[in-house]
Amino acid sequence: MLMKRFGWLVLLMLVASPGWAAKKITVEQLKQMLTSMQAAGKSDADVVAALKDVELGEELTTPMMDSFSSLVPGQLTTEQLYILEIRSAILPPPAADIPSAPAPDAAAQKAILDKTFEYASKTYAQLPAVTATKVERRFQDNAQINPGSVGAHSTAVVAGPTPPIRYSGSNDYSVTFKNGAEENPLAKEKTHWGDNGLIALLGQQPVLSTVLAEAQAGGKINFVRWESVYGHQTAVFSFAVDKKKTHYAVNYCCFPEDTDAADQDLNMRGGVGPVAGGASASTQPGGNSQGNYMKNANWKPVKATVPYHGEFFVDPNTGIVVRLITVADFKSSELVRQEDQRIDYAVETVGDKSLVLPVRDIVETLELPYGDSVQGRQTLRHTLFTSAYKNYQAGS
Repeated sequence: MLMKRFGWLVLLMLVASPGWAAKKITVEQLKQMLTSMQAAGKSDADVVAALKDVELGEELTTPMMDSFSSLVPGQLTTEQLYILEIRSAILPPPAADIPSAPAPDAAAQKAILDKTFEYASKTYAQLPAVTATKVERRFQDNAQINPGSVGAHSTAVVAGPTPPIRYSGSNDYSVTFKNGAEENPLAKEKTHWGDNGLIALLGQQPVLSTVLAEAQAGGKINFVRWESVYGHQTAVFSFAVDKKKTHYAVNYCCFPEDTDAADQDLNMRGGVGPVAGGASASTQPGGNSQGNYMKNANWKPVKATVPYHGEFFVDPNTGIVVRLITVADFKSSELVRQEDQRIDYAVETVGDKSLVLPVRDIVETLELPYGDSVQGRQTLRHTLFTSAYKNYQAGS
């Protein structure tokens, strides 16, 4: 299966194509593309080159991605399909995969929501403390500065075509959940995020009980569709929380504060941009290395409380939420432009108890890695995170 194959090939640090362009297609069209290219005898590199301009308009589910296995010519295509699966995770599935059952009437919707809010406040928010292993994989594109364009009046600062996404590493963390809320394991780390060419999400993962309480208070909840999740039919509701009611806090580390010094440093050094591949240095043109490209900058986190919207997926019989999607509503002038997140929940056995807990977390971000400098205003970078939770144990 492709998911299993990917666990092996991420170790090879393979380059994937960007996939950030605007050619939006369906999952069926993606399958047709792969089928026709296989029939034409196209190589792995050829397929990746074609996929680089693809953006899906619907979710590429894991089972569907796995079904493409016989159409995949090599490891680069496998990785690119995995990235497409991550980036489409918050989208609805193809229409053919959406149950045709009619929408519940107003009374039935209210009954489902009443169960959901009761579950969130009286069950999820009261979960016992547990620990787990969080296995995180990270991907990002390489927003590289063009040495010939850096300067006080520079406008063209991205070198070459849209940079590719690269797998940039994985980490295992021990995490603790208290009352259903994950305590961020990075909050007390001393890593120099930002000047190592990477960002870190230091804020708290959306807490289901808090999100639903704010959605209920906002009064902007609507039934959207039925959808099958884990083989069970769920009711999908959309919601929105405005800036007066939100407690959705983001904390990104880090961005350069002293941009004048950073710009001067780049001019003197010939310009160096970060390269995906972890915190280790990578030599760039001009003989400089990652980690020195903004030597004189002061790196600071970006913290904010933002409005947001999203969807929650509910078992209509029990009110249990099996999936939560949140989309942060950033302003176009902010250093962070996008944070789309999906959390999947499933039953986990912890000691002698069966608890519904997070099992997968997907986050897509868009940020200005060089801050509010000349470079920052022109250079955007996508970072993707996908995490799996395993080995749940009773906590203290």
